[in-house]
Amino acid sequence: MSAALSILVVEDDREIGPLVRDLLAREGYAVTWVRSGEEMDQALAREAAGLVVLDLMLPGEDGLSICRRLRAASSVPILMLTAKGDDLDRIIGLELGADDYMPKPFNPRELLARIRAVLRRTAPAQSAGGAATAAAAARECLRFGDYHFDLSSRQLTRADGSEVEISAGDYDLLAVFVRHPQRVLSRDQLMDLTKGRSWEAFDRAIDVALSRLRRKIEPDPAHPTLLKTVRNGGYLLAVPVDKA
Repeated sequence: MSAALSILVVEDDREIGPLVRDLLAREGYAVTWVRSGEEMDQALAREAAGLVVLDLMLPGEDGLSICRRLRAASSVPILMLTAKGDDLDRIIGLELGADDYMPKPFNPRELLARIRAVLRRTAPAQSAGGAATAAAAARECLRFGDYHFDLSSRQLTRADGSEVEISAGDYDLLAVFVRHPQRVLSRDQLMDLTKGRSWEAFDRAIDVALSRLRRKIEPDPAHPTLLKTVRNGGYLLAVPVDKA
């Protein structure tokens, strides 16, 4: 997977930028290092990226604004780099749709592991041999409320056929709920079932992620009818799920 994947590193630090670039290049990724949002836009105009490593403290346009722009335009995976202790910025970044984060200073091997984990979560489901019949058999399509959710292609569509843009984090959570419909899931269970996301860093990270997902799928996010909160229990998908 790494040999064919292009990673864009947006980092103005002249030590960290080359360090991340060289680390990923040694692992076989095609890496472009830029130092601002303007340079990022120019790089993306030349070639689409398979993942963006995004620093929050940048000259000119800051990382949170860039994250918002990227997520509005595409579902490209985003891993944020944040100053250690900036919990508020990390929470805001996750709300905006970033898929993971790394606090600075970081262990380069952990950064690489997190990048690989994000790529595994966001890679389209494919059969090992690539046969069309096997791929069709592996498709998992479910219906809940007014939505059609193709877990294989990671597509969420409304009854009118319009697509809902979801990040990897949105997908991870929604996939758990549709596989456990009408069942109360605690925060700890959601952390376990989403397999490897960085929830442990924030007491409220699950709440933040649920709030973001509700804004995308609830007719009235302030009064949710799909993803309901159960006091002292957790959350549940309140509607049945059927095979599509």
